[in-house]
Amino acid sequence: MSKPDLNLLLTLDVLLAEGNVARAAQRLQLSPSAMSRALARLRATTGDPLLVRAGRGLVPTPRALALREQVSQLLHDAQVVLSPADALDLAHLQQVFTLRVRDGFVENYGAALLAHIAQQAPRVRLRFIAKPDKDSTPLRDGSVDLELGVPGDSMGPEVRVQGLFRDRFVGVVRPGHPLCSDDITPARYAACGHVYISRRAQTRGAIDDTLDTLGLQRDIVTIVSDFSAALALVRATDLIATVPEHYTSALRRGLHTFTLPPQLATPPFSIAMCWHPRLDADPAQRWLRGCVRAVCGRE
Repeated sequence: MSKPDLNLLLTLDVLLAEGNVARAAQRLQLSPSAMSRALARLRATTGDPLLVRAGRGLVPTPRALALREQVSQLLHDAQVVLSPADALDLAHLQQVFTLRVRDGFVENYGAALLAHIAQQAPRVRLRFIAKPDKDSTPLRDGSVDLELGVPGDSMGPEVRVQGLFRDRFVGVVRPGHPLCSDDITPARYAACGHVYISRRAQTRGAIDDTLDTLGLQRDIVTIVSDFSAALALVRATDLIATVPEHYTSALRRGLHTFTLPPQLATPPFSIAMCWHPRLDADPAQRWLRGCVRAVCGRE
């Protein structure tokens, strides 16, 4: 079956409104002969004469009268689809946004982000889900609106990434720990017990490689998968945790934080928000990203 020429809808709408080939042609900036040919195509397509002569004018057939309102609505709907989206009505926006985040984000930024959003769009709700890996499948399949964290190499090339702030690793111990006083050297750092954080159950990282070059090795007493667990252990033991400074600021409240020795300092890294390009132009999604930038952004 051949596909219908949808341009004929506009022609039919004007013909039915004018009831006159010459006037319809003038309105569409066509010649009368071109409009007559268009009417012939409409008659062949619909299987109905649509407009028939009555005296010096044309009158619509019953089929034409039945189509008039339907054609007008179809054209209106098409104009809506092909027009820019209406301005976002935040006061009445009802939507649930899903954010995929690592532990520490909600503790650090959740309350401020909820307050910022509630002030503008009180009916909007946020759903935070855990980010156990850097797989971008949830962004691609639409189950997640926005992902926050350190972008990974496994993230699809089409995913949009925008940096929020730069972060660095710092050491954390309980108040009164021996490392709370005096200069911290690589040897003093390595001599203490450590809690290591790894979502993939790894047993060492970049700091361990650097310690190797200095002839040192730290004692990793335990391995956990998230910052919250690591810092809970630090509060109750003499263990050291090495965590991102800004990302864990709320979790570290009441603990002693120290700068890593220069020999062990790793390059700063970016915390970013990531989204799928199909959400680029959506007004509600753009507003959500603006809210996250306002609350979390430091770059």
